[in-house]
Amino acid sequence: MSKPTLVILAAGVGSRYGGLKQLDTFSEQGDTILDFSIYDAIQAGFGKVVFIIRKSIEADFRSFFDEKLKGKIEVEYVFQETDKIPDKFKDNNREKPWGTGHALLMTKDVVKENFAVINADDFYGQEAFKVMADTLNKTDINSSQFNMMGYVLKNTISDFGFVSRGECKVDEKGFLIGLTERTHIEKVDGELKFKNDEGVMVPISEETTVAMNFFGFTPKYFELSNSLFEEFLEVNYKEPKAEFYIPSVVNHIIVNKIGSMEVLKSDARWFGVTYKEDKDYVTSEIQKLKDNGTYPTNLW
Repeated sequence: MSKPTLVILAAGVGSRYGGLKQLDTFSEQGDTILDFSIYDAIQAGFGKVVFIIRKSIEADFRSFFDEKLKGKIEVEYVFQETDKIPDKFKDNNREKPWGTGHALLMTKDVVKENFAVINADDFYGQEAFKVMADTLNKTDINSSQFNMMGYVLKNTISDFGFVSRGECKVDEKGFLIGLTERTHIEKVDGELKFKNDEGVMVPISEETTVAMNFFGFTPKYFELSNSLFEEFLEVNYKEPKAEFYIPSVVNHIIVNKIGSMEVLKSDARWFGVTYKEDKDYVTSEIQKLKDNGTYPTNLW
């Protein structure tokens, strides 16, 4: 079986962060969060990395990653642009990308093996990559048995504003039975709350299992999500802010019993950057991991 591929969602514009956080550095050695994810993936046995980016940042990405990854792992680039949709749905007023579900569909021509998908700006930890790689290596490439890394909500919150998380419902066997994208979760007066469809802030347990866009799929995912994206566009192609999310695809697959998704657990510490103010904390945590020997001083 082919080694699994790591797909990285890196086409975001970083509006809340105030810049291109995918290439921001968090160590004296000039490491991005992505450097650690790719390093962990190589150690875990992934054979290829696919960056999903916008054409406008290709040169920046290539200058940052091509040389350091040469000979270490196969690298591909694909592009998420607003006009990469069927012609009948094209709307010149669209400025924002179509969301993570659309981004992942951009890789279907270059990903033919089992694969994991991650966010570019989240630090998931070594153990999470090992668990994911082991699971993908055991999964039949033709199956609809998928998996995801589950995290505890309270460990994934920013102190500086709201975050977006996938709220998971998990059965007693550890399989997902429902996934709802919560695009606005934040701490209000010491209590975690999410904004519902009516704009009302509703309490949510801090122990809730959430998805951080660290999923494991077989290529079967692409044919399932492609048809769903067309259905989404039929309804939303004139909506300037409507987005098609990976959790929406996953929820459809689970609810309609088209496939299954096991929720894998990792004790590895997650952290990430949503806001500029998150940077100091992330930089400090990364330095601790280098100091204690989890990572070498120089990754590459």
